[in-house]
Amino acid sequence: MPAHRSKSEKLDAAKQVRRDPYEVLGVSRNSTDQEIKSAYRRMALKYHPDKNANDPQAADMFKEVTFSYNILSDPDKRRQYDTAGFEAVEAESQELELDLSSLGTVNTMFAALFSKLGVPIKTTVAATVLEEALTGSVTVRPLPLGQPISRKVEVEKQCAHFYSVTITEEEAQAGFVCRVQSSDKSKFKLLYFDQEGSGGLSLAFQEGSAKTGKVTSAGMYFLCFPVYRLDQTVNSVTAAKDPDAAFFKKLDGFQPCEITELKAGTHVFAVYGDNFFKSVSYTIEALCAEPFVEEKDNLRAVEAEILTKRVELSKFETEYREVLAQFTEMTNRYAQEMQEIDNLLKQRNEIHASYTAAPPMKRSSSRSRNKGPSKEVKEDGQEREKRSTSRDRPKKKKWYNIHLKVDKRKPC
Repeated sequence: MPAHRSKSEKLDAAKQVRRDPYEVLGVSRNSTDQEIKSAYRRMALKYHPDKNANDPQAADMFKEVTFSYNILSDPDKRRQYDTAGFEAVEAESQELELDLSSLGTVNTMFAALFSKLGVPIKTTVAATVLEEALTGSVTVRPLPLGQPISRKVEVEKQCAHFYSVTITEEEAQAGFVCRVQSSDKSKFKLLYFDQEGSGGLSLAFQEGSAKTGKVTSAGMYFLCFPVYRLDQTVNSVTAAKDPDAAFFKKLDGFQPCEITELKAGTHVFAVYGDNFFKSVSYTIEALCAEPFVEEKDNLRAVEAEILTKRVELSKFETEYREVLAQFTEMTNRYAQEMQEIDNLLKQRNEIHASYTAAPPMKRSSSRSRNKGPSKEVKEDGQEREKRSTSRDRPKKKKWYNIHLKVDKRKPC
């Protein structure tokens, strides 16, 4: 009979069978972020539970692929792994992406509830959508520049709307922007696809929607200079545990976009509905950035200030933690000193009270305090009340003192 293993031993065994994330995804250590992402999408599609419902090995492989991608897709975790292996990566903090199409109704309801309560839940594009794109069986609609299109994605079907945008060489050099917004604050993803030689489409990168004022929006900006994106889900779990960390890690997800410009030709975008139940209403718009000269200068200046502020915030966190530790120490000492002073004054009062030759005062019991007045006191009070009543009573008028009212206008 095999010996019973402790929980720590099981965790150690699980760590020993972990494969190198680069080996799992089939990429080299010098691979770019785009190559890692493409490899992940390809393998996730191959081993997705929807396509391998009765294959437990495929399910395990899907988990391993997702776990490996979570490490290599994060610059900090990838650097930690390259330096010290799995020991430097916190396995408990890894966040898996959920495919809503594979959750089922009950699990989707729980996920929607947690999301409503503010628990960060990352979702991924349904495997069926990616498979249809790879096989070239999706309908692609043209999206003219400067002409917004408003539509609705039916979430129940787990589908996406595909659009093609054609730009000239001059428009590509001037810059290009694709934006989507939802006035009813729906959740969605803006997707960009690479066109394969076989005619299929492979997902290159995506941008999740975020609340901006009274709408939710997402955008991709190809302005021929470094542009940054803000991933608000980075370190979200850690921030939830430490209120101060929510502030100091606010700019950790501010990272440069993978692509800064597009070449002349036709490009494919898609809007994927990311709501849990409700359909997604949206408006998509593609623009040439040539008329927006001032906006481009302002964006570059603001993002440069944000980068500077991120460096300053890191230094400020160190100072803040030190001062906060001192403040906590001083607050605890303040409470301790106050309690000690109160105890000393109480002892002093007790010593003062002991200087007396009189017997200690007996406290009256609650029974004696609640006892009513004695019989003599009651009789005395009744007699005084009787005298005051008789004194305050008006004297009875005689019949000849009665005041008669006579109306002089009437004759007698």
